[in-house]
Amino acid sequence: MNISDTEIAWSILQKAGYSRTHELPEADVVLLVTCSIREKAEQTIWNRLKHLTALKKRCQKHKPLLKIGVLGCMAERLKTKLLEQEKLVDVLAGPDAYRDLPRLLSLGYRGQRASNVLLSLEETYADVMPVHQTPEGHSAFVSIMRGCDNMCSYCIVPFTRGRERSRPLSSILEEVRMLSDQGVKEVTLLGQNVNSYRDFSEQHFICSEGSTQLSRGFKTVYRTKQGGLLFSDLLDKVSQIDPDMRIRFTSPHPKDFPDEVLQLIQERRNICKQIHLPAQSGSSRVLHAMRRGYTREAYLDLVENIREIIPGVNLSSDFITGFCGETEEDHQETLSLVREVGYNVGFLFAYSMRKKTHAYHRLQDDVPAPVKQRRLEELISVFREEAAKVNMALIGSTQLVLVEGESKRSSEELCGRNDGNVKVVFPKTDLPIQPEKPQMVPITSGDYVLVKVNYGQHDNKIELIWLCLLSLVVNPAAGF
Repeated sequence: MNISDTEIAWSILQKAGYSRTHELPEADVVLLVTCSIREKAEQTIWNRLKHLTALKKRCQKHKPLLKIGVLGCMAERLKTKLLEQEKLVDVLAGPDAYRDLPRLLSLGYRGQRASNVLLSLEETYADVMPVHQTPEGHSAFVSIMRGCDNMCSYCIVPFTRGRERSRPLSSILEEVRMLSDQGVKEVTLLGQNVNSYRDFSEQHFICSEGSTQLSRGFKTVYRTKQGGLLFSDLLDKVSQIDPDMRIRFTSPHPKDFPDEVLQLIQERRNICKQIHLPAQSGSSRVLHAMRRGYTREAYLDLVENIREIIPGVNLSSDFITGFCGETEEDHQETLSLVREVGYNVGFLFAYSMRKKTHAYHRLQDDVPAPVKQRRLEELISVFREEAAKVNMALIGSTQLVLVEGESKRSSEELCGRNDGNVKVVFPKTDLPIQPEKPQMVPITSGDYVLVKVNYGQHDNKIELIWLCLLSLVVNPAAGF
């Protein structure tokens, strides 16, 4: 989401006459796009700001107009501290205030500290076409909604990014068509609760009945919306734009996976058979304290339903260790959930209390930091064991891989990802344009290749890296 916000902000600044440099000494303005979801993310920004402030003081003689700005969630959450107490920044713009950046910067050049951190009930930047900075041009993020209504007790997103609102379908389709015309081969649809998307624009509202979308055994702390076009409608139309363009989406909530969405994923070749399914905990008691709206049993029922409708689907997840009141028994239930489900990718973190949240006001952060860390290490260990089992099942199979570029490990190897979002590493080589013709061409970023998985090995992450032999460049719409 921060990448997407950067692309939106850059589009606005470009129209205002700014040009972009990747060399810090050349910059007149330095803007940091920030996240407040965890304490570590904020600490990274504080360290960066101190470095930039020291640089600004050193460069004051030959670059007196250098301005420093903070955008996004941290700007909204820490306005007073950033502007008045620490005095580290000249400009602040919250997630819904990027349109105001040219005015804020002009005030900054007049010697004023300027800020706009007001949250909006309508802003989706639907009419702002982002300037996509895609790696090698093969993939891009497309925001389809902003904000969140879920109010999970640990999460600060509703307070820093505001209430949930969806971007009009026509604007999203226009952006995806543009990306397809530019040769982009993979699009990831983005939202804080991406699968609760609803387009209530006037031209669609009358002709679409809609439904409550909630999966079986799930509930919300807010009143569910009615009417409008649903996420399944959006996914259907986006996937039809370019059959050679892979479609992914993140981050969803388990409550919003009706069978219509799952059946569409199964039916469309270019919608990736990989679902991010954040669990956060394997204990029903902790899930209740987190206000997640489901039990362990409901989550496992959903996993079973997903695998029944989409055979061979890959699942990834989020987990938090050491949440308020978590016991050793709760922790063991989380470990057992990981073993029972078997994910191939995970995002695992120790809990950090965030101000403004329900947990901050109503619960006690009573799990000691060393215990949180120990539980996190145990969770990572179990996760790796189960991910290894999932990924080892790929050995002997042929996978369709979208090439991303050179492997970080060797200039003699290329890497990419399969439909299930598993990283694949294979030797760099030339391939025939067609199997029966001798003309050879190099493989480049954005190509699809068929890869025979021979063996795998662990790296330092939760995923596995696969060393493979190459087959031939193919059209993904045609299948294997």
